Amino acid sequence: MKAECIGDYVTLQGKNYPCTVSLTMDLVGGKWKAVILYHLKDGMKRYNELRKEIPSVTEMTLSLQLKQLEKDGLISRKVYGKKPPIKVVYSLTNLGNSFVPVLEAITEWGNKVVTEKGEFISAEG
Repeated sequence: MKAECIGDYVTLQGKNYPCTVSLTMDLVGGKWKAVILYHLKDGMKRYNELRKEIPSVTEMTLSLQLKQLEKDGLISRKVYGKKPPIKVVYSLTNLGNSFVPVLEAITEWGNKVVTEKGEFISAEG
């Protein structure tokens, strides 16, 4: 039997999942989490840098997704300075870095699908 199917469920941080695929999708699934991780894979970024690189995400959604990714241990948030203006940077943790090969596979697959069945569109005139 496959490892992900050994028990009746798997657990992480007090939360139960029917299998490891469900656990993984809870951690990185949805419209924005993997996109945020993708933009952090090459190094730390400030909030405004992420906003510029992902212009279609709302500020509230970005903020919520960053908090969730931090809570789940995929990214870290480091605050520099004690009084305004403070500098806050986000970066991948070891757990987040372990997801980079999956991100690269997803990116490669997406590029292949667009090349074969869609098209890349540039927003610049």
